[in-house]
This record gives sequence, C-alpha cells and structure tokens, in this order.
Amino acid sequence: MKEDFNQNLQKLSTWKRIFFMAIFAVIVGLVQIVLQLIILLQIASMLLTGNPNTNILGFGKKLSIYLYDIVLFLTFNSERLPFPFSEWSLTEILENKSNTHR
Repeated sequence: MKEDFNQNLQKLSTWKRIFFMAIFAVIVGLVQIVLQLIILLQIASMLLTGNPNTNILGFGKKLSIYLYDIVLFLTFNSERLPFPFSEWSLTEILENKSNTHR
C-alpha cells in the first residue's frame, strides 16, 4: 500500500492533473461570478420588461455548459481538459447534446 502511494506521488501525470485541477478550480470561481451577474440581469429584465433578455440567454447557456464541462473534469468523469486547453467547439457539442434532451 505504501509502495503504491509512493509510486503515485512520483507520477508526473498525477501532478499534472492536480495542477490543472487547481487552475480549473479558480476558473470555476470566476465563471460562477459571471453566472451570478447574468442571473441578476435576467431578474432585472423580468421585473422591468416581463421577459428574459434574449441577448444574454445564449451566453448564459454556453457558460453553464462550460461550467458543467469543468465539473466533469474536476470530478474525474472526464480526462479531457476543458477550454482554453481544448477547443471551445467541444463545449458547443455538449450544448447540442443538452438540446436533444429537452
């Protein structure tokens, strides 16, 4: 058991994963702040006009899917690094999959 632990500590891939997880943990915090601002804007729009702001609906959806992509990586459900370490188009693929589940 101790031998396995020592081997895992020496693996470069383990430390790379931890490094990227730390980066994406910070990005999650930033994305959450932006999503909270979008929520407040949508609430204000609903109160003032009775409708959500269509200009930010798509952006909010893409940002939510991006957050989902990051969470998949952080919870070890995906090995693929999210944007900016992979193409943004992969986030759009997740968006298309979410559209089919409605």
